[in-house]
Formats: sequence, structure tokens, C-alpha cells
Amino acid sequence: MSKKLYRSSTDSVFTGVAGGLGQYFGIDPTWVRIAWVIFFLISCGTAALLYLVCYLLIPSDYGQDQNGY
Repeated sequence: MSKKLYRSSTDSVFTGVAGGLGQYFGIDPTWVRIAWVIFFLISCGTAALLYLVCYLLIPSDYGQDQNGY
């Protein structure tokens, strides 16, 4: 069975990108959020553009059950 990357609707603070990445990689989404903030501070805003791209390209998991079917 292949894993699929979705934005999380259950573990969402802003748009669900970090929650979805955390679920996909099997790590706590808090660590993903901390990494986004650090990347944002280091990259002078490039991380914000990357986050926007992720928001637009990664589909939401609305309508998906827990197994991704």
C-alpha cells in the first residue's frame, strides 16, 4: 500500500500542511512547524513562498477516511 500526502484536516493550525507532512513522515507535526519557522527565519521569506506552494499543490484530506481510501 502506498502512502499519499494530504493536508491534515484534523491536525491543522493554519492550513494543515505541517500536520499532513507530519502524518506522512510519521513524526509529530510540532517538529515540522518548528522547522518551518526556523526555515522562514533563515531564508528571509522563501519558506513562506514554499509553504504557499505546498498549500496549493497538496490536496486536502477532507472526504478521506483514516486509511486514505
